[in-house]
Amino acid sequence: MTTKILFPGTFDPFTIGHLSIVRRALGNFDEVVIAIGNNIMKKPLFSIEKRVEMCEEIFKDEPRVTVKSYDSLTADFAKEIGAKVILRGIRTVADFEYERSVADANRHMTGIDTILLFTETQYSFVSSSVVRDLLLYKKIDAVKRFLPEKLNIEKYM
Repeated sequence: MTTKILFPGTFDPFTIGHLSIVRRALGNFDEVVIAIGNNIMKKPLFSIEKRVEMCEEIFKDEPRVTVKSYDSLTADFAKEIGAKVILRGIRTVADFEYERSVADANRHMTGIDTILLFTETQYSFVSSSVVRDLLLYKKIDAVKRFLPEKLNIEKYM
């Protein structure tokens, strides 16, 4: 039986912290589906198409990772693609509280469980928000240390 886990997020952009979560998940699951959501509450810097393309660029040599976009409830999308579990990375206590309430709602509605992975210490300060701010001010050299090496961010600017 193939075990598939869904890693949803806005990924605007995908950071080294996200990469760490995916790599760790690959040690426990056969397939990771990176699901890039269209969250109407957020105003992303990059279009959903560019975010999908960025993630595909990062994982082009990893056949156990697929990238998809979705425009529905995450738990519904997980069921649609046959994922048994949702994966979330957390950096702070505030992240934990939020993710716990969402996980409880998802499990109650669909029966799908959520696994929380704590961010590795060296990445705990890295966030897409900080990266976006740096990109808005054209700090390309500064931002590169927060992005996966395989991502050529200039191509998307």
